[in-house]
Amino acid sequence: MSASYFDVDGTLTRTNLFDTLWFYLLNQQNPVRGLSKVVKTVAGIPAFFAADQIDRSTFNELLFRGYEGFSEDRLLDLSDDVFESVLRPALYKDALSLVKRSKSAGHRVVLLSGSPDFLLQRLAKMLDADDVIGNRLQFRDGKATGKLVPPIVAGPEKAKIIKDHAKHHGFDLDDCAAYSDSMSDVPMLSVVGRPAAVNPDFRLRALAKTHRWPILDLH
Repeated sequence: MSASYFDVDGTLTRTNLFDTLWFYLLNQQNPVRGLSKVVKTVAGIPAFFAADQIDRSTFNELLFRGYEGFSEDRLLDLSDDVFESVLRPALYKDALSLVKRSKSAGHRVVLLSGSPDFLLQRLAKMLDADDVIGNRLQFRDGKATGKLVPPIVAGPEKAKIIKDHAKHHGFDLDDCAAYSDSMSDVPMLSVVGRPAAVNPDFRLRALAKTHRWPILDLH
């Protein structure tokens, strides 16, 4: 047995972390509070993009502050709507066959993403993935604090998570595969024996060509 580790946003779907947060912000029960959070989030967009260029973990921490104040029940109640309205329509058609090939090869399929874990569970069910490792919101008295429960699933931390997961299941990393679209996931790709760049950004595409990693353009 081996494992295939899949990034989600930009790799299996056309989404990014902001897409799902935006859906939640626009569907708050209190319209006035919702508008206030929308304005605040829009004002913070330059900081998000600046953080994304410097440190992916910091970007995640900043972005997930947008969930502060949401009740856990509300987040879960809307999760099916988020999946149907945001994630499912954005899933690359070829993503299904890519995951299916990994399953057919006997690999344990793992979704490893900075997306909220409760949303990834729905995608995992659709893709027949075995494990989900996503970011977990911290809750206090049933409300999201806007903070993440460590570890933050981003950048180099993904490589450590893969190592720990493979060790736990007795997998040889040289036999494992990893798929991502982003240069920020080079540590994740580098730790396995079978990395692949999927719909890569221009920097990852260039690096993949240099290292002769497979490049997959999904549609």
